Amino acid sequence: MSKVLLIDDDVELVGMFQEYLTQEGFDTRAVHDGESGAAEALTGLYAIAVLDVMMPRMNGLETLRRIRAGSNLPILMLTARGDDTDRIVGLELGADDYVTKPCTPRELTARIRAILRRSQAAPHDTSGLAPLAVGQLTMWPEQRRVAWAGAHLELTSTEFNLLEVLVRHAGKPVSKNQLSELGLGRPMARFDRNIDVHLSSLRRKLGSLADGRSCLQTVYRLGYQLIKE
Repeated sequence: MSKVLLIDDDVELVGMFQEYLTQEGFDTRAVHDGESGAAEALTGLYAIAVLDVMMPRMNGLETLRRIRAGSNLPILMLTARGDDTDRIVGLELGADDYVTKPCTPRELTARIRAILRRSQAAPHDTSGLAPLAVGQLTMWPEQRRVAWAGAHLELTSTEFNLLEVLVRHAGKPVSKNQLSELGLGRPMARFDRNIDVHLSSLRRKLGSLADGRSCLQTVYRLGYQLIKE
């Protein structure tokens, strides 16, 4: 049973989400302020956290910053409809995805499942036992581990998923739609900048090629490509 942490000051809304998630087989815990939410998220007891941006005192973005300072726990942000700034900042700080409010419990549950499907390794799947290697980049999908020139890289769950897609298609451009489907587990919405923000973060974390270029290149009108050395 996956354990879900809900961090939101809207007690009534959280209660509705908790009831639905419990019916769907999730073990849930709710806290109603950012300080308690960050502390609870860092206990290591949860598979995913759902975090509201708009909270009094310590808001969701500061809460996210605290969690990311000590954990790569998958985090789904709840943002106000039309508030692109909060979404982009949240993604830049390491959120895995976002859902806009108001949203239904069914939509929230589907998004949680999509993130968990991609973030939890399947122990019965032996096809990913061999490491994937492109130049100085090496990935161990079954261990959710990645290294550049032998040095471990700290990636969020979504960054790892997207990088794995690019590694498996190394030398070929991958469209944003493909990256969203395979890396986020959902179709890309119109005007969705999710992929761009995650790939920008990946580019900062990955090393450079011998000529100084980033190994992750934007291919005009085609998407993104991991360069083979």
